[in-house]
Amino acid sequence: MNSRPVGTITLIVINAILFFVPKFVEGLDMKMLGWLALFFPKNELFHVGQFVTSMFMHGGPAHLFFNMFALFSFGTVLELRWGLRKFLTFYLVVGIGAGVIYTVVNYVQFIGPYNQLLDAGIARSDINAFLNYSRPSMKMLATLPREELRDMLSIFGTPVVGASGAIYGILVAFGVLYPNAKLMLIFFPVPVAAKYFITGLLLFDLFSGITGFSIFVAGGGIAHFAHIGGAIIGFILMWFWGSLKNRHAHYEARYFR
Repeated sequence: MNSRPVGTITLIVINAILFFVPKFVEGLDMKMLGWLALFFPKNELFHVGQFVTSMFMHGGPAHLFFNMFALFSFGTVLELRWGLRKFLTFYLVVGIGAGVIYTVVNYVQFIGPYNQLLDAGIARSDINAFLNYSRPSMKMLATLPREELRDMLSIFGTPVVGASGAIYGILVAFGVLYPNAKLMLIFFPVPVAAKYFITGLLLFDLFSGITGFSIFVAGGGIAHFAHIGGAIIGFILMWFWGSLKNRHAHYEARYFR
């Protein structure tokens, strides 16, 4: 097994390259956002590959720094324990799963109001014109509150970027393997056992995703359900791998004793 976290470092380098290099080419930043960020499936910019590519895009220096800091802090431990192949498999599966769950939640939130507009006799072409940044018609405003129309527009047109979903899966894996390890936040330097720290973090993310409340100024731009999605997939993978290991150990104990 490799004694260096090659996979973790490679992931960090790829994320850094995709963030910094486009800054030196005029217009490339926005083009890459259109190609690689994860868009809503009804948006013409969407393609399936974005479930992977969006994991390597970030919205700003702070977004990149905190994700990569967490990846290095926890990913290194997991990679050295699991090995390169298992670690990268875990990272990609939880990242893709986070994007899928986030998209499903968005679809559920989007499709109800969309169908209400259709039921009100508004043509699909008119709805699509609105979603592509035209003003809502008077009939749309009479059918749905302005806030719901604004939410539809946001879901349709706002792409999601970042490795956060994969990072949350990694946090869950770390918490499962090292439940009593002491963790602390930079702005709350009090050591807390991983099992409580990570559980609290997930509960706060769920609360923020449901209510829209956040302690961060840009809380409305945080894909909370991508975080929760990564955590769910991470937990399922850890349970599945643990279950397979236990079955294998039981088989060996039974047939090779």
